[in-house]
Amino acid sequence: MSIDYLKKILTSRVYDIAEETPLELATTLSQRMGNRIYFKREDMQSVFSFKLRGAYNKMAQLSAAQLKRGVICASAGNHAQGVALSASRLGCRAVIVMPTTTPAVKIDAVRARGAEVVLSGDSYSDAYQHALALEKKHKLSFVHPFDDPDVIAGQGTIGMEILRQHPGPIHAVFVAVGGGGLIGGVGAYIKAVRPEVKIIGVQTTDSDAMMRSLQTGRRVMLNDVGLFSDGTAVKQVGEETFRLAKQVVDDMILVDTDAVCAAIKDVFTDTRSILEPAGALAVAGAKAYAERAIKQKKPLRAETLVAIACGANMNFDRLRFVAERAEVGEEHEAVFAVTIPEERGSFRRFCQLVGSRAVTEFNYRISDEQLAHVFVGLQVANRDEPGQICKTFQKQGFATIDLTHDELAKLHIRHLVGGKSPLARGELLYRFEFPERPGALMRFLDSLAPGWNISLFHYRNQGGDVGRVLVGLQVPKTEMKAFRNFLSTIGYRSWDESLNPAYRLFL
Repeated sequence: MSIDYLKKILTSRVYDIAEETPLELATTLSQRMGNRIYFKREDMQSVFSFKLRGAYNKMAQLSAAQLKRGVICASAGNHAQGVALSASRLGCRAVIVMPTTTPAVKIDAVRARGAEVVLSGDSYSDAYQHALALEKKHKLSFVHPFDDPDVIAGQGTIGMEILRQHPGPIHAVFVAVGGGGLIGGVGAYIKAVRPEVKIIGVQTTDSDAMMRSLQTGRRVMLNDVGLFSDGTAVKQVGEETFRLAKQVVDDMILVDTDAVCAAIKDVFTDTRSILEPAGALAVAGAKAYAERAIKQKKPLRAETLVAIACGANMNFDRLRFVAERAEVGEEHEAVFAVTIPEERGSFRRFCQLVGSRAVTEFNYRISDEQLAHVFVGLQVANRDEPGQICKTFQKQGFATIDLTHDELAKLHIRHLVGGKSPLARGELLYRFEFPERPGALMRFLDSLAPGWNISLFHYRNQGGDVGRVLVGLQVPKTEMKAFRNFLSTIGYRSWDESLNPAYRLFL
């Protein structure tokens, strides 16, 4: 069947509307991984996604009568924009059924391209069923997001471009997998022309319908899917895409949210472009594949790996989350829960044990007369270091739990350390700001007098040029003059927040 797809791809109509996107060497990532890693820049299409190719190729095959009646699709994302723009170019009506939960920015983007938007249901499945009903009622032509030979062939032109742009040896091409249209088309072309090139699909650990289907030999329906990588959040792959995948896919890789965030950062470092999670999935897969080879003691050396950067429709409000989780995904940050004796000097002793390591986060609130619990984040150089740090803390008598891979801790606990405490009587609350440079935090701690008890401490390195610390101090009345002298000589900007209403309410 690949030969048939080869013909369909070679005769596709995608270049009426789509661009031949560049294949770019990722210099920084390549150096770090010890292999040549290329990005196929589908994020540079006019709709910031590859979906335009398949949608237009399908619609360009329709008859004049079909185009006159119009087309319909169900989508909450990139496919909707591809269909809308294609309809505008072909001069036909387009109805896009979207879930009622679709963000307004995506609805507005589709309407801006002249399409009619119908909101129906809470999920893609609900929208899909309503679209099928409208298709029959109004005799519209349905444009499926992935399970259609013309759509698959349109996406397959990406594989054609990759081989034309890089005629030399390619070890593997990595493809994000949702419903399977992209990997089906790319795989069909590459296997027909250069069968030695590996085709490797990449999915998130919570949306792995294709991997499970290939493992069991039949299409698996997932009960639910993770929505971080919403562009690949598909409960069941297509019939035709699954048939093709069984023929052309050599391997599947699963990656988690942190790995995807790290890949978004990698692409930004090399290109200054920000991909959406699904768009960076292939990059995360290429990295995981190379790392897996090292673990299996079959390391890749100077091989060519191509990752399809398939989309850049990123919601701006996700960037804070991505930036925070990227450090963990790259295993550059480790987080710990450390228990220390609640006695004067123990907090300082713990900080001295941290030493010159870059601190990314420090959360502490006095709560117990005997023990104190500290949530701390530290920059690390490799994946073995968190375990070594944990042992070091424990040897010094500090009970320690490594939370680096604990989802609850990373998502919620780090933001909830605190609360009101009866032991914080007479507390002074101060906010400090200082130049963010190595040693600045420790200089601050070393400046505190031994008799001043720290009852609250919060610090988070946000990557800016200034560090910000919130600290609660219990200062004996007899030492208030020394405290005021400390404020005037420390050289850091400070604000007294002891009367802040939010502090009064929550802390």
